[in-house]
Amino acid sequence: MTAVAAHDITISAGERTLLAGASFTLPAGQITALVGESGSGKTTLARVLLGDTPAGIGVSGEVEGIPSEPGAVGHIPQQPSAALNPVRRVGSVLAEIARLHVPKPQVRERVLEALRQAQMPDGHRYLRRYPHQLSGGQQQRVVLAQALIGRPRVLIADEPTTGQDPVIRAQLAAELRATAEQGIAILLLTHDLELVREIADRVLTLADGHLTESEVDLLPPGLPTPQANSNEPILRVRGLRAAHGRADVLHGIDLDVAAGERVAVLGRSGSGKTTLARCLAGLHRFRGEVLLDDHPLPPVLRRRTREQLARVQYVFQDSRASFDEFTPVLHQVARTAERLRGTDRDGARARATAELAALGLPEPTARRLPSGLSGGELQRAALVRATLAEPDVLICDEITSGLDARHREDLLRVLTELQANTGCALLMITHDVRAVAALTHRTLVLHEGRAVEHGPTTDVLESPQHPATADLVRPARPLAQNPGST
Repeated sequence: MTAVAAHDITISAGERTLLAGASFTLPAGQITALVGESGSGKTTLARVLLGDTPAGIGVSGEVEGIPSEPGAVGHIPQQPSAALNPVRRVGSVLAEIARLHVPKPQVRERVLEALRQAQMPDGHRYLRRYPHQLSGGQQQRVVLAQALIGRPRVLIADEPTTGQDPVIRAQLAAELRATAEQGIAILLLTHDLELVREIADRVLTLADGHLTESEVDLLPPGLPTPQANSNEPILRVRGLRAAHGRADVLHGIDLDVAAGERVAVLGRSGSGKTTLARCLAGLHRFRGEVLLDDHPLPPVLRRRTREQLARVQYVFQDSRASFDEFTPVLHQVARTAERLRGTDRDGARARATAELAALGLPEPTARRLPSGLSGGELQRAALVRATLAEPDVLICDEITSGLDARHREDLLRVLTELQANTGCALLMITHDVRAVAALTHRTLVLHEGRAVEHGPTTDVLESPQHPATADLVRPARPLAQNPGST
């Protein structure tokens, strides 16, 4: 049974054709994966199906079968923060949505049911939290719960596993499969080719304006195995503690990172990885010591000098939220070199243009507002923005999560080249065990705010000593045992 049928759909952005005369179906009870490189038009096509055509986009053709009743079409956006109101508690928003579908006495039951379906069985604990008090993975699951409250007939999921740890990713995959088995048609937009292999019934590839049913290469080429690093620590963390409100989320973390070294921080969603990164960057208050070249870093950003700001740079997990929506991306990227390195405006923009182009963002694209770039394109722009500060420590929070396989490899190679050229240290907050195995020298594992394992990456991935580590690496064990293999 076909839930949605699209006939001769053409989508254009100015003179560029994103999709030329495509016809396809979304069968009820099946998961249809839509894959393609960052910027190919996947999200735009999804928004057209939702009836939310972006400004400046032209559409022709016909779509049949999209239900009109409230909640019949669920949507999970690529960036969860875009669907969450920063000034409202999670519970009040979910309750408001539930009241559109059930009588008031059933609202709480429907909310908790949706949270359980979204793999948050203890969801009642998060109802009074604001979005900023949730990890990226928890935000993603709350957004999934929002979509499931209406018990949709069609579900459009835009990169639903972005930012998820392997355990939650596997659970979400199972939930999407179970959701489809209830007769719901699911359109899955993703760069996660392993997820496609696991759960998709059909695969559509969008490339160069054409939509084709295709096979995909699920194992892209690996990266060179990292060589041992023997430099002295440039960043030292001693007894670092942090809290969200009255709840402690980090409990006495110790960590050394040497110049030129690449250190991964692994852990399930909510384990404290991003909080640790934000503390080091001066974006979250902490207790304890963070030393840069043996000099203490103030715990808040406004007390750090311009030099300290330049030397420790942070690339956010949610790249879209880190850009001003009213200023061209190129100008925002170049501003880092102007403000933190004293480069004149023309020189800064010339350098930003060149480095963005090296990551596949030509000048016409870079001159657009952030809304004109895909999530993956913005993630690459955010990396360039940080590197223009010429940092000694670069903190990357899930920077590969929104990228297709080719651009993921390109971005990781740029990181290795950056270190070879500058000798900066890299702290990588990630759920991407493949990237950890291929790139990093050492790995720190967090569990419930505590460091439960720490050592050479090969040892941690091949012989995990803590159950939390074993859960994280088990889905990727064959890849982790052979870094750099294809």
